[in-house]
Order: sequence, then structure tokens, then C-alpha cells
Amino acid sequence: MNALIKLFNILIFVIIFNNQAFSEDKVKIGLVVPLSGEFEEIGLSIVNSIRLALNSIDDEKIEILPRDSKGDPKSTLKVSKQLFEDENIRVIIGPVFKSSTLYLNGLPEVTFLSFTNTLGNLHSNVISSGVNAISQLQTIIKFQEEEQLKNTLVLIPDNKFRNEIENALKKSKIKIKDKFIYNTDPTLLTSQIEKITRYPQRKQNLLDEIRRIENSDDINKESKIENLEKKDTLGGINFDSVIIADFDENLKSVATSLLYTDVSSKRIKYIAFNQWFDDTLLKETSLQPMYFPSVNMVNYENFKKEYKNIYDRTPNQIAFLSYDLMGLVYYLARSNNFELNKNIFLGKSKFKGKIGIFEINESKITHDLNFYVTESTKFKKIF
Repeated sequence: MNALIKLFNILIFVIIFNNQAFSEDKVKIGLVVPLSGEFEEIGLSIVNSIRLALNSIDDEKIEILPRDSKGDPKSTLKVSKQLFEDENIRVIIGPVFKSSTLYLNGLPEVTFLSFTNTLGNLHSNVISSGVNAISQLQTIIKFQEEEQLKNTLVLIPDNKFRNEIENALKKSKIKIKDKFIYNTDPTLLTSQIEKITRYPQRKQNLLDEIRRIENSDDINKESKIENLEKKDTLGGINFDSVIIADFDENLKSVATSLLYTDVSSKRIKYIAFNQWFDDTLLKETSLQPMYFPSVNMVNYENFKKEYKNIYDRTPNQIAFLSYDLMGLVYYLARSNNFELNKNIFLGKSKFKGKIGIFEINESKITHDLNFYVTESTKFKKIF
């Protein structure tokens, strides 16, 4: 039954937005997302979100032509080429995954607004529209300035996103004290964090101080020793903040290891990347406060409620992005007398969407994000 409902929704969408009654006035935009296979749920949520955006725009000039990428790079190129040759489509929203952009340099006449947040090794006709690492680091820079943070460490997981994050550090020009690459294997993580935070040395400092006082003639040595024994380490920390470039359980593991080595979030600022308001972070009270850049929370919650009311399901994060991408393309089209081509992405302009502010410059998109902190049972906006 669910499969039939999905198919019905897609067919209705195709019928409505392929209506040729206003063909002479139409501004045609391609939509290439997975509508079958493993990732069809993602594709369907994007289709639904685009429908919401079109209802909000309420302009009959716009015609969306959806095609099934199947989440496959060859299928992505095939259907995109058909849109270009049969419909003269010059702008396509999609594909979803970076892997699906593999062969799109074979269609240089078309500009693709991919949902990926990865910037590295993209073809010149593919624009990353996801919330990328540069946008997040630029927001963190504002927080550094507000809090006068001078000595920030960056902890980067040794995974497939390592190069992306390291390149973003260079391009954002964020000021950091040092960076460390860590192995995400839980059996190795704690020892790595101990080394980074100089835990053994600080632990030894404490033992040495206790021993020194024990051997001293200090008349208050018993109370001093009692106070020292309440501590875990002794000695300052040579950094005031740490950026943990990780997510979900890995993020919590790193933060917990910092806590274990007596570098708590009360002593330094714990800063993460965009967590999309993961409620499980609110349950980790020992790791609070934790700061992170993200999309506009109020708009995100309102979007989820509207989507849920209409489609009776919870949208994914990409659906939220697709709503704004539709608005962005419409805004740029209007600004260019509804002529759609790659030139509309070359100029420098800004567009305020639900996520936040999109900044377009030389076929690159960055996001002006908000900044939040976990505070007891809620997420609090800092700016």
C-alpha cells in the first residue's frame, strides 16, 4: 500500500507540473533525484518539498520536470541529457549525492544544484548547495570573536571527510592553535585524547604536588592534600576551545573522552559542526554546554510541522534544503528576466531562505548560519 501511495504522489506531481497549458510562458527547471530504488524515500521527500515551495511561490511560469536518477551516476547523466535535448533544460536541481555527479561534466551546458555539502573535486558545472564545512567554520569564527577565543584546537576524524574539513580550514582562514587527526576506533580514541590534552603530565603534576606537600612542614598540609585528592589533574590547559568535526555517537565519544581527561565543557568551549538539533545531545548533560552552527531552528521546526500536516510523515534534512533551492532558483530567474542559464550563478547576490541566507558568488554557494548551544533541555540561539 505504501508503495502505491508513493507512486501515486509522484505521478500526480509529474502530471501537474508537466501540464502544457501555459507552455509558451513556462520557465522549465529539471529535478533529478532518486524516485526508485534504495533512496526513493529521499527523492519523494524532495518532490513533496518542492511542491510546498511551488505552492508558496504561486507563479504559473515555473514548470518542474522531475526525473528518476535511481541514485546512480549513469542514470543521472542519462535523464539529465534527455532533459537538455528534449526540453532545453539549462538548470537542474539535483542530484542528491556527490557520487551521482561523476559523469555530469559530459553535459557542460547544464548547471546542477547538487544537494551535496562536499566541495572537493566537483565538476565546474556542479554547484554544492548543502551546508558545507566552510559555511560552518565561518560561523564558528564569529563565535570565536564574540567570546575572544584565542587558542582553538580542531579534532578531525580520520575518515572520508578528513580532506574536506582540512581544506575548509584553509579556505575559511579560521585561526586555530593546532589540529589533530584521530582514529574513530573506540579502543584507540581515549588514549589519543589523553595525549592531545597532556593528561598523563597533568595527572603526574597532581601526584607530585601531593607528595611534595606530604613531605613538607606545612601546618595545613592535611586540608591541602584533601583538596588536591578531590582533583583529577593539576595544571592549566593550553587551549580555550575545541572544535570536534564529528557527528552522532562519534561526537559524543570524543566529548566524553575530553571529559574523562579532565577537560570538561565547563573549562573550555566544546564546539561541534551542524547537528541538526539532535535531541540526544540534550540528554548528555555532562557534555553541556555544547555549541554548534546550524540552520534557522524556528523555520526548520515550522517546516517539519507543515510537511507533517500535509504528507503525514517527517521530512528529512535534504527536503528542507530543497524547499530553499526552489526559492533560490526562482529568485535568480526573476532577477534575470526568467532566463535560466549558468550566468545567473556567476554574479554576487544573496537570498534569504528558511535555512538562512544563501550567498552566491562565482557559481559557489555558502550559507550564513545561526549559532546554538545545548542548554539543559533545549537548544538556545546565540546569534
